[in-house]
Amino acid sequence: MRFLFVNPFYPLSEMPSPPLGVGYLTASLQRANVEVRVYDLVVTRYDPSKLETIMAEFQPDIVGATAVSMTLASALDVLAAAKRIDPRVVTVLGGAHVSFRAEQTLAQQPALDVAALGEGEETIVELCEAVAGKRTLASVAGLCFRDGDAIRMSSPRTTWVDVNTLPLPARELTPLARYRALGTPISMTTSRGCPFQCIFCVGRKLVGAKIRWRDASSVVDEMQQLVNLGFPQINLADDLFTAKHSHALAVCDEILRRGLRVSWVSFANVNTVDVPVLRRMKEAGCTTVSFGLESGNQEILKTTKKGTRISKIREAVAACNEAGVRASGSFIVGLPGETPETIAQTIALGRELKELGADTGFHMLAPFPGTAVREQADRYQLKIFTDDWSQYNANHAITETPGADRATQEVIATQFEGAAQKLFWDLAARVQDGTASVEERARYASVERHGIYYDLMMHDLLETRGSFRTERSELSRAQAVELLCAEVS
Repeated sequence: MRFLFVNPFYPLSEMPSPPLGVGYLTASLQRANVEVRVYDLVVTRYDPSKLETIMAEFQPDIVGATAVSMTLASALDVLAAAKRIDPRVVTVLGGAHVSFRAEQTLAQQPALDVAALGEGEETIVELCEAVAGKRTLASVAGLCFRDGDAIRMSSPRTTWVDVNTLPLPARELTPLARYRALGTPISMTTSRGCPFQCIFCVGRKLVGAKIRWRDASSVVDEMQQLVNLGFPQINLADDLFTAKHSHALAVCDEILRRGLRVSWVSFANVNTVDVPVLRRMKEAGCTTVSFGLESGNQEILKTTKKGTRISKIREAVAACNEAGVRASGSFIVGLPGETPETIAQTIALGRELKELGADTGFHMLAPFPGTAVREQADRYQLKIFTDDWSQYNANHAITETPGADRATQEVIATQFEGAAQKLFWDLAARVQDGTASVEERARYASVERHGIYYDLMMHDLLETRGSFRTERSELSRAQAVELLCAEVS
């Protein structure tokens, strides 16, 4: 059994990192003796002829992809191309988007055979067994599949994966050197699950309300692996690393016990941090804790079921400052109940936190499939303008409330984007006129270097222009260097 896994394209502006979900799924396939290859389109140019070459060489039985709403079109395009190249392959799509729009997605894309819903590690192995003829698709829980002209759903999965029995992600199948060249962090998790019920998020539905904790020793084993791979930072992608202090402290203590020097960041809710646990995290290498703050208006926080108070936001930032950990907070514009006044309150809180030393960012509401804001849009008086999933990138207004129309929100989004661009161009100007600090020059050079590397990758320049040969033996050393510089340029 051969499985070709596609990681669909998304832009550099979305801060790509080696795909963690793909790593877990491919590791589970490998453990089941399935031969796997990964075609990673985040850092590799997509070309149908390239896909055809890969498929001719690898001869996959299944071509699969995982996608969020923003990457859905990219994933489906590649799966449709795979089906045209070899109609016998089974095409499968997983991920958050299709988990809540499976039947609609199959109906709209005839080239898609199967959708895998929710956690996929067990489902994908059983799917391979079905494709191999060892069982039926209907017997595999957690699938939506094509049956002739009909679209059918199997029974849902009734248990969650035991995170302590999963193999470590098969990161060796992805082009890690390309991500490392871009200077991106690498992600891992120490738990799965989220007890909160935020109406704009599908985390609880996708991975369960009860948090499943990994053993601290296994967590730090994986951290050690990632340090050895040479990535500058590890992102702990748990929904809530600090939800249980004993777990967070156990991980930190294990890092300290081993003397592991590692830089990492984590996510937290403002209700789940205090100075002692943040201090231990700092000692163990944590540099930043990111909070979803969402709004500067208390009523909106209540409506969204965030479960926090404005006062707790300030306390959490103060605790980070006292512990020596940087606080980072993100806000969402366009939540139910939004008005120009509530937007002003959110911006004011963001400025206040910035003055306290926190990093803050703003995003526009994206009503993803499966979220309460989408499924109960009428209840929340939310108007959704488009199902063009490529626009679900949280950078532009695609919803409006009775108090804040789309144009009002778009002005805010434009201001955010303009402010970020101005900061960069101001930095560029200081670099050009020689007034930039050493740190600023290094930061600017890093941005430019990563842009060059990205262009090299996404235009196949190394593959097509990455070497040259000359028979001109009479070249002097200086002439040879000049020729080399011209070629590199």
